Amino acid sequence: MTGFIFPYKGIGPSIAEDAFIAPNATIVGDVEIGAQSGIWFNCVLRGDVNIMRIGARTNIQDGTIIHVASKTQGTFVGDDVTIGHMALIHACTLEDGCFIGMNATIMDTARVESGAMVAAGALLTPGKVVPSGQLWAGTPAAYVRDLKDSDLDMIRYTAPHYVKLAAEYKKEIES
Repeated sequence: MTGFIFPYKGIGPSIAEDAFIAPNATIVGDVEIGAQSGIWFNCVLRGDVNIMRIGARTNIQDGTIIHVASKTQGTFVGDDVTIGHMALIHACTLEDGCFIGMNATIMDTARVESGAMVAAGALLTPGKVVPSGQLWAGTPAAYVRDLKDSDLDMIRYTAPHYVKLAAEYKKEIES
C-alpha cells in the first residue's frame, strides 16, 4: 500500500490488502476501501467529519476528490462502481455498478442507483436521484435517455478491467 494515508482525530483509514492506492493519493480519517478497489493518482478521499465507505472492485480515477458532510451524511460508494477522472463526489450515495463520468459533480444527499450513469461534466444537484437504467447529463443534470445495451456492456466491462489494471500497478509498485 502506498499513498498519503493518515488518521484524523484518532480514526484512520481501513484499506483492503489487495486494493491499489497510487503513491500520491491522499486518504484521511474514517475511510474504508474494499477488496480489489483502485484509488488512482492524485485522488483525495477525506473522511474527516463523517464516514466514507468505498466498496469492492470500485475504481476512483485520477484527480477525483471525495468528501463527506458533517450535517447531512457520509459518502457511500458501492461495489463495482467506476468514477471517472477529476470527479467531485460529496456526501452522496453511489450504488453498486453505477458509472460516474469524468469531471462530474455529485452533490450532498444525491443518489445514483445501481446500473445508472451520470455523464461526463454533469452536475447532479443535492437530493436528486438517478434511477437505475437511466443516463443523466447537463448542468444541472437531468434525464437524457434510458441506457442502451452498449452502455450497460461498457459499465460491466469497466469495473473488471480496472481491477486487472490496478493489480498490475500494485505489483509494479511493490516489486
